[in-house]
Amino acid sequence: MTPLFVRDRDFYKTVVKIAIPISLQSLITIGVNMVDNIMVGSLGEVALSSVSLANTFIHVFQIFCMGIGMGASVLTSRFWGMQDLPSLRKVVTIMLRLVLGFGGFFTLVTIFIPQLLMRIYTPDAELVAEGMRYFAWSIPSYLLLGFSLTCTIVLRSTGQVRLPLISSLVAFFVNIFFNWLFIFGNLGAPRMGVAGAALGTMIARVVEFVVICGFFFFREQRIGYRIRHLFESCRGMVRTYLVVAFPVLVSDALLAFGQSAVAMIMGRIGAGFVSANAITAVTQQLSTVLISGMSNASAIITGHTLGEGDVEKAQRQGVTFLTLGVIVGIFAGGLIMAFSGTIIGLYNITPETFAIAEQLMLAVGFIIIFQAANSILTKGVLRGGGDTKFLMLADILFLWVASVPLGALAGLVWHLPAFWIYTLLRIEHVIKAVWCVFRLYSRKWIKRVANESFVTRPTGIAPAVKKGSA
Repeated sequence: MTPLFVRDRDFYKTVVKIAIPISLQSLITIGVNMVDNIMVGSLGEVALSSVSLANTFIHVFQIFCMGIGMGASVLTSRFWGMQDLPSLRKVVTIMLRLVLGFGGFFTLVTIFIPQLLMRIYTPDAELVAEGMRYFAWSIPSYLLLGFSLTCTIVLRSTGQVRLPLISSLVAFFVNIFFNWLFIFGNLGAPRMGVAGAALGTMIARVVEFVVICGFFFFREQRIGYRIRHLFESCRGMVRTYLVVAFPVLVSDALLAFGQSAVAMIMGRIGAGFVSANAITAVTQQLSTVLISGMSNASAIITGHTLGEGDVEKAQRQGVTFLTLGVIVGIFAGGLIMAFSGTIIGLYNITPETFAIAEQLMLAVGFIIIFQAANSILTKGVLRGGGDTKFLMLADILFLWVASVPLGALAGLVWHLPAFWIYTLLRIEHVIKAVWCVFRLYSRKWIKRVANESFVTRPTGIAPAVKKGSA
């Protein structure tokens, strides 16, 4: 029986060095979204709704980029562990070419059919008009976001986590300042309203791009990737990339569409349920920040360890990550349940909505335990092991076969209490967590890539963090 905890102090130090900066970066991203909503919301419901709908389309592109980047990181982490830098650079080249292709497509669509894009989300002419104004200033953001996001993921996969954190922090303050400047016309700047929000965000994207990509293409030494590598042949790596990385892109994209279906179900249950869910959504985002950092860390460290060829150590580390995830999930669930009343009390809502929110908080506190284990395995250990086809099936199957139909029946047909509606809408976390635990212990999740060979090596940690990291 594999022990629940690895007895290696350096392993835990490595987890902390990677997970904490990534968690802080996620926290900053949540903060940016909250501040944007507050600023734009002060302009009125039309402005807030139009920006939210326009950002829905931009968020689809962001999900594609996450899929491309996280798929590539499965291979870059492994090749970093093997110290096979030529292969690592080829993976990066394929990744950046995909970003360029997707970014170009989304940019052209936004340029030529912005009205049609907005009408997909709303028939309201006023919302469409405001959304088109937002799109007009967001056009450069696609490629800026795409390159910054994917290069950040690659840097993380080689243990370089501090620079992405610094760039996000700088972009956070830049975004706030220029939003304040252009949305409201402060310091003599033009009062642009919704367009000012897009301009402020775009300027922040430029800053983030300059910091991340400037370092990645011109200063970074570990990977040694330079612009000339974009034009080199990667023919021998394409098949490996498609087998290992492409399922991650498909999984993330279809999972996003599934979450949209869940949101549609919630929207049809009633306004009180939607409002209550909005309150719990922020709480859930904040409570999963550390889980997200640990998931990323587990994927990176697992890739490094398997790149070294040590299967037994990867299995022991995988079980330890799962145990840590469950502990963090229980802690987060306890905090949510303990402070749910205080959090809900911050909002000016009706007694009926308050009661629904209390039930949803209880459901979130229960589900997050399984969500933590699920995230550690699906976004971390198993993904780092290259088991991406299995994960694509798990991500899609349980959402569409269990959560969506059961949630729709619970809310629209059976009219169950809010606790059970939310639990069934998120039941895939429970099923997937259990299924993936069996997968972890089966050891079938460990996949070879390229010409990699696995051997048993002395206990030690993968070279996740080296001196002089950015």
